[in-house]
Amino acid sequence: MIRVLPALVCCILLNGFAALVPLSSLLTTPSTGTPPVQVHEQTSVKLAEDNFILVRTNVVGSSRGFSLLGVLTIQPATLNTAMNRLYAAAQLQPGRPQSIAHLVMEQTSSYWILFGIPRIDVRADIVEFVPSRRPPPPPPPEPQLRDR
Repeated sequence: MIRVLPALVCCILLNGFAALVPLSSLLTTPSTGTPPVQVHEQTSVKLAEDNFILVRTNVVGSSRGFSLLGVLTIQPATLNTAMNRLYAAAQLQPGRPQSIAHLVMEQTSSYWILFGIPRIDVRADIVEFVPSRRPPPPPPPEPQLRDR
């Protein structure tokens, strides 16, 4: 046991605390309990008809954070920041019938020896709806004249 302790200390000093990152979920979140509150609001848009044009593709917004030792979060990566940057990059114009379509969120983390970098990326396409082109209505029937 006495030989194992110096070997463990040596491994921690040489490898950093990156080996503790998988254990961080055991230290920070309870195994039983309710998950954090998540609000999902969804608007369904039918893009199967010819009533829209594609304005921009692959608009990206991202947010990065920083965690010390992979456990202590100093600066969190937030979805709010990523979405604000997506809207800024999309350059949506007020008063125009534009919307975000095909929204994808990616949440990743890179772990290094003494720190971790969490990252949230959101990608989307911008579509603009156009009035549907309907054929003009047929002219009303002409009145018929009767003979007396």
